[in-house]
Amino acid sequence: MKVFNQLDRIDKFNRLMIQRRTGAPVEFAYRLGVSRTSLYELIDELRSHGAPIVYSKSEKTYYFSRPYEISISCIMRPLTVEEVKEYNGGGIFPKILFSRTLQNDLSMVTLPC
Repeated sequence: MKVFNQLDRIDKFNRLMIQRRTGAPVEFAYRLGVSRTSLYELIDELRSHGAPIVYSKSEKTYYFSRPYEISISCIMRPLTVEEVKEYNGGGIFPKILFSRTLQNDLSMVTLPC
């Protein structure tokens, strides 16, 4: 999935920057699996968010000019019944709407006759 590839790419970007092991732009882009143009776009985007990214011609590496870290996390886990109630205001409708076991959830609903 593209989202996970992007998260992995940003994590690798961060590690290489901290270690000062990016290499020249072409090499850095290759390591990240992107074009050189895409690398420059990523660097510009991160700089616009305050990342102090600089390039050393003598060391042939990008690095952070001051202590800096890029950290993005993605947690995927099942929600507890309490969390579902909290997120949905105590209702069951959203749970039914997005559940893969619709039949099981519908069996819990009692409709007045």
